[in-house]
Amino acid sequence: MIGPKRRIAISGSTGLIGQALIPFLRLHGYHVIKLIRGGSTLSEEDAFWNPQSGQIEAAKLEGIYALINLSGENIAAGRWSSARKTRIRESRVQSTALLSSTIAQLSQPPKVFISASAVGIYGDRGAQFVRESDPPGQGFLAEVGKAWEAAAQPAAAAGIRTILLRTGMVLSLQGGALKQMLLPFRLGLGGRFGSGSQYMSWIVLEDLLGIIKFALETADCAGALNAVAPEPVSNAEFTRILASALRRRALLPVPAVLLKIVLGEMAEELLLGSIRAIPERLRTLGFAFKHPELAPALATLLQKPA
Repeated sequence: MIGPKRRIAISGSTGLIGQALIPFLRLHGYHVIKLIRGGSTLSEEDAFWNPQSGQIEAAKLEGIYALINLSGENIAAGRWSSARKTRIRESRVQSTALLSSTIAQLSQPPKVFISASAVGIYGDRGAQFVRESDPPGQGFLAEVGKAWEAAAQPAAAAGIRTILLRTGMVLSLQGGALKQMLLPFRLGLGGRFGSGSQYMSWIVLEDLLGIIKFALETADCAGALNAVAPEPVSNAEFTRILASALRRRALLPVPAVLLKIVLGEMAEELLLGSIRAIPERLRTLGFAFKHPELAPALATLLQKPA
């Protein structure tokens, strides 16, 4: 029989993080229930939900130990049109609000709710170190972050231990920004964005999975949590280290003006904005990073088969 502390439901199971998290949790003895939007992929033990219509099989969430919410449209999949910005926001806020309000009303609610967020909530902060205690910033991503986290509050108000997982750029060969960077850098076409002085908060996927497990199992872990490595780097430093790991040179910087022409607001916030977030709460709680520094982290990643 599966104990109640081993039953976990996950939304966003088909994304980069979700696809890695499910086998990781199963390896550590957890039983995973996937929240699926329907179709042929829905098995008997999966739970159906539809954030747009507000539908969810709440009964299948009764008595689970934790709910992990990873839902949200990819913010880097294309230029931010007005319609796309609406989808980015609603895909996060609607899903979180539905999950949060649903579990808050269960007769046997979960003990833990881990809801994805992002360091984008801090806005462009230049070279300032940013901790969880710092207030949200300005801009589209910051506004999305504030609404996203606010949507999780019904769970916290109901006494469910709620963690707001503020992730940085997730490094993996399976997807995300790093995978997109590899080909141009291998061809010697990589380079910094703009001046390269903007800071990048990053985390290796393996460490992010460890942080999620740590948050599940650490009773004192609640509230905002910067899920980033302890050594954020400038964009210029990132590109230099990546090029070196690939035994190439980063010789072709991309002018900021060109990025703004091609990608508009997305370039200003996602590529040129500076967020120097540090994992203060994880340090205080005693989490041990496997990949705290970028150079050895990339060297390790690039030694693995894609």
